[in-house]
Amino acid sequence: MLEILNMANARNEGLILAESLREAGLTTYAVRALMAQGELVRIRRGIYALGAAWHSARSDDRYRLFVRATVLTAEQPLVLSHLSAAAVHNLPIIGPWPKVVHAINNDAAGGNSARFTTSHRSVVEPESVTVNGCVATTLKRTLVDVAATSSFLVGVTMMDHALRQEEERARTDRRYGAVGAPALSKEDLYTELSLVHPRSGGAKVRRVIDFATSLADNPGESLSRVRIAELGFEVPELQVCFVVNGHQYWVDFFWRSVGKMGEFDGKLKYTRGAILGDRDPADVVVAEKNRENLLRPHGKSFDRWDWDTAFSPRLFYEFMIQHDFPRA
Repeated sequence: MLEILNMANARNEGLILAESLREAGLTTYAVRALMAQGELVRIRRGIYALGAAWHSARSDDRYRLFVRATVLTAEQPLVLSHLSAAAVHNLPIIGPWPKVVHAINNDAAGGNSARFTTSHRSVVEPESVTVNGCVATTLKRTLVDVAATSSFLVGVTMMDHALRQEEERARTDRRYGAVGAPALSKEDLYTELSLVHPRSGGAKVRRVIDFATSLADNPGESLSRVRIAELGFEVPELQVCFVVNGHQYWVDFFWRSVGKMGEFDGKLKYTRGAILGDRDPADVVVAEKNRENLLRPHGKSFDRWDWDTAFSPRLFYEFMIQHDFPRA
């Protein structure tokens, strides 16, 4: 039975179609029994996922499966947009993913919501790309749509990530002599905003683009930047290099006017997995501490904060005040 489920799962990269189960000889009763046992989870009618994989998956992976399942079951082809397009473009979010799938549909008068989908009208017919079998708005259009309709934090987090990833992709292309598309730039996003000309949220999009940077190394740094600005503190320089004993060391944040160094200390740094590879978490902690000790003489202070502190405006404000960070 497990071999049957794994085969069906592999066919559609995490989605198991009811017809695949029928072809394998499973009856409706057998499928229901597998669901009762937790071996299968129904995502949409006629589409399932392996129970163990679903329950261990992160929320963004679950949402991507839900989006793909909705695309497969749609009566008409969908052009994914907004946060649903962001999900298939692998953009990170701070906060929950939506409960529905967003798509462009200019036949929907003024926008339309159904049980599983929300349709949006577009002033300009969007360009589209195919990502993992789904048709979605382009990356730059997706970023503009998200910035117009989501919080400043969500817009900045996604835009920071996209700009950084695009610069890294372009550098890799150049390193290997590949001829690829130029990296997405802020100028591209300003141009896309002028073309899209959203009915509402245009000023917010421009503010997000103004604030966005490719220098934020992860969503936690984007969150920190937003909090620093929103709480009225001086916005620091990012990814500043210090040369110590002939070696380069980079700090996430530097307030040059007062010589303060700051770092977002995400727990992912000290968790086994892709972040650490084969390194022991304790070794990483020691290396970070040694690096901090080398950097301290080059500034007046070195402060770290974690995810929980940055996520809470109250806690982060108290932290910034207690550690004498400069006000804007």
